[in-house]
Amino acid sequence: MRIRTDDEVYRVDAVWLGPPRATMPWRARYVAWGVGVFVFLIVLTVERRIGVSLFWSVAWGIVITIVLTRLICSRISHERPLTAVTAMWVRELTAPREVSTGQGGAVSATRVRVRTERPRSRKRVKRGSRPRPADKAHKAHARHMNNRKSRTTGKPARGKEVRRVRTSKQARA
Repeated sequence: MRIRTDDEVYRVDAVWLGPPRATMPWRARYVAWGVGVFVFLIVLTVERRIGVSLFWSVAWGIVITIVLTRLICSRISHERPLTAVTAMWVRELTAPREVSTGQGGAVSATRVRVRTERPRSRKRVKRGSRPRPADKAHKAHARHMNNRKSRTTGKPARGKEVRRVRTSKQARA
């Protein structure tokens, strides 16, 4: 048993062969005639704005119109109508693209503000406010470190001294 598809129906294009008893020597679908007229008007407008003379603008306009119309209509079929191709083209042009260029540039000090006075601390301690518990612990530790005594001599330990390194004052003494 053979199942026939409906492809034959779509192979028959809606073709206008020309006026009765004066057919055109080529086959063109109705869509191609509409696209051709639109493209021809755009091509003539562009050529006249450029400054091409009327005769050459019409002559080259026809040639350019035929080429562009054949290109456009080669993308159009019964499965992909002109409206779908146009919508796809518009979406392709307006789609967001990835930025391939870097932002910024060479570093320059031209916009660095320089002030004559030093900036003030933004952290201000209010009078009468109690320090936070973390501040209390830090201060207690600092007090302990200042009051400790050396194990060997019994004298108060020196704060930030590194052993066996002599400063210029110790070397003279």
